[in-house]
Amino acid sequence: MPHAGQPPAPGRRRESTTAGPGPGWAVPRLLEVVAQLREHCLWTAALTHESLVEYLVEEAHELAEAIETGHTGQADVAELRGELADVLFQVLLHARLQEERGHFDFDAVAAGLTAKLVRRNRHVFRPDGSLQETFPDTIAEIVASYDAVKAAEKPERTTPFDGVPTSLPALTLAAKSLDRARRAGSAERAEPGGDGRAAAPQHGRWRSEGGQGMTEAEVGEALFAVVRRAAEAGVDPEQALRAAVRRFQQRVTEENDTG
Repeated sequence: MPHAGQPPAPGRRRESTTAGPGPGWAVPRLLEVVAQLREHCLWTAALTHESLVEYLVEEAHELAEAIETGHTGQADVAELRGELADVLFQVLLHARLQEERGHFDFDAVAAGLTAKLVRRNRHVFRPDGSLQETFPDTIAEIVASYDAVKAAEKPERTTPFDGVPTSLPALTLAAKSLDRARRAGSAERAEPGGDGRAAAPQHGRWRSEGGQGMTEAEVGEALFAVVRRAAEAGVDPEQALRAAVRRFQQRVTEENDTG
């Protein structure tokens, strides 16, 4: 297997100390295996955060493909489990790299995630982590609560699009930008000209507030037709859509500044 850079010298052999199968054994054993790979496998020992990025992206895409193309058969369940494991391996490796530097370990990552979920989802949890007595009846209430907490945590974000990675694929970037604008209450909506008929997926169909709908297949065909026309015109559809998203974000930002 290829490896990046000069690997560190192999450490001494360390015997396994984790007990065999039993309640709660899997995660401690997994952490131990990752640590031993870092110590005794030259390829794994040479990995860095930077060299792992391509694998993280690849594994995420493979997981997405398993979800999008899978069905309910046993083979598909096994494939999904395997792809989830591959993504988890990436998380464990990044955490292990930081543990070796004395910064944090996987337990700290898990603890931070637990605290974040409790803090962000105050519609479910009290500040001490216990459950609320009642829960919201609508998604709108949940989104409003979640967004309010997130906004309070990150006051440095001044536009709805702060924190959205610009490296996202153009279609994903466009969809997320539209969603952020809607959730921020911007008057600039999904339809050209800002007429407010924002589309959202409902049970396999895309519907606007006006009631008109398109199936997922119809949306796909429409997008493919646009790509075909762009190719015939010698236009890169990825770049064209990115430019359109930038213009959209600029309009929304200026609208919020003057609104």
